[in-house]
Amino acid sequence: MQNATEKKNPFSLPVNLENRPVTVIGAGTLGRRIALMFCTRGGEVRIYDLSEEQRQQAVEFVQQQLPAVTASVPGGTEGRIFSSGDLTIALKDAWLIIEAIPERLDLKKKVFGELDKLADFDAIIASNSSSYPTSQFLDFVEHPERVLNAHFYMPPTQNAIDIMSSGSTDRGVIDFLLEELPRYGVFPFEARKESTGFIFNRVWAAIKRESLALVAQGVSTPSELDQMCQINMHTKIGPFRLMDKVGLDVVLDIENHYAAENPHLPVGPRQLLHQYVDAGYLGVKTGRGFYNDYL
Repeated sequence: MQNATEKKNPFSLPVNLENRPVTVIGAGTLGRRIALMFCTRGGEVRIYDLSEEQRQQAVEFVQQQLPAVTASVPGGTEGRIFSSGDLTIALKDAWLIIEAIPERLDLKKKVFGELDKLADFDAIIASNSSSYPTSQFLDFVEHPERVLNAHFYMPPTQNAIDIMSSGSTDRGVIDFLLEELPRYGVFPFEARKESTGFIFNRVWAAIKRESLALVAQGVSTPSELDQMCQINMHTKIGPFRLMDKVGLDVVLDIENHYAAENPHLPVGPRQLLHQYVDAGYLGVKTGRGFYNDYL
C-alpha cells in the first residue's frame, strides 16, 4: 500500500476498497452516524477524535445501531468499528476520509492540510460541512483534485448526500462516489455548481429560518409549529425537533455563516438560537433544547 511518503505520484482513484477502511474525522452527532452507514458492508470504519469520551460514545452508538441498520441495506454485512486519538493510525490505508468537525473555517483549513499530508496518495478526502464549500479549505492542500464536499444529512433516517466539487476536484472522483456510495445505503446527488447550502439544505434553511422567526416574533411556539408541519406536510417530526437533533450550536454556526454571506437576513432567528445556546440548551446531546424531554 502506498502512503504519504509517495505523494509525488499523480492522483488515481482508490482500488481494493474491500480491504481498506473508511475514516471519519469527528465523533459528534453526524460523525458517528456517517460511520454507522459505512460499517454496513463488512469492512472496517475508523473514527478519529481527540476526545476519548466522544470516541467511546461514538463506538457504542454504532455498535448498538449496526444490526438494525445493516439489515435495512441490501446485501449489508456488519462491519467493524474502531476509534483512535492518533490521526496517523486512523488514516492508515483509508480509501475515503470524511471530515465531520465543527463549522469553523480556520480549523477546517488546518485539518485538510493535515489530511492531505498524511493520507494515502489515492485516498479521497471529503468534507461533511453543511455550509462551507471545500474550495475554501485548500490553503494547505497540495492535491485539491481529490478533495470535495460529501454532505450527509441525518442518517440512517435521512440518507441523501450532496456531492459538490471543490472547483479542482477530478471528475473521476465525483463519478466514482456517485456509483459507490449507494452500496452503503446512502444516496448521492451532485450539486452541479458551487452553492452555499448545497441542494436540500437551501430549502431547509428557508423553512428553518422562517420557523425560528415565527417563534422569535411570538406568533407561534416550537411545539405548535411542529404539530402543524406534521399535519400539513406529513412529516414524522417538525423543524424544531429536527434542530434539536442536529444540535442548536451547529444550527447557530450555520446561520451565522449564511448571515456573513448575506447581511440582509433577519437577526431574530439567530437571537433566538443564541438564547438557547448561551444557556447550554443544545438539544438532544445535552438533554434539552427547544424541548426538554430528552433526559
